[in-house]
Amino acid sequence: MFSVYVLTNWDSSKRYVGMTNDFEIRLKEHNAGHTKSTKGQTWKVLYKEEISDRVSARKREKYLKSAAGRRYLQKTGPVVQWIE
Repeated sequence: MFSVYVLTNWDSSKRYVGMTNDFEIRLKEHNAGHTKSTKGQTWKVLYKEEISDRVSARKREKYLKSAAGRRYLQKTGPVVQWIE
């Protein structure tokens, strides 16, 4: 199972879209500064979906990074999970 997710930093209003097969570990890596693009910031989950195969998950990730995907996220609103 793969997770496609959108993280947000409430202080700077930035978003990060990603995909992983172990979401909990990946979120800890983002918040610990192990990822260059998310380093030095605290991230919270804005949106997350579970997808069964890698190819479909990658397509969904690419969609959420597109203009249409950003409109979709604005339309559906945030699905926030407070994970420390």
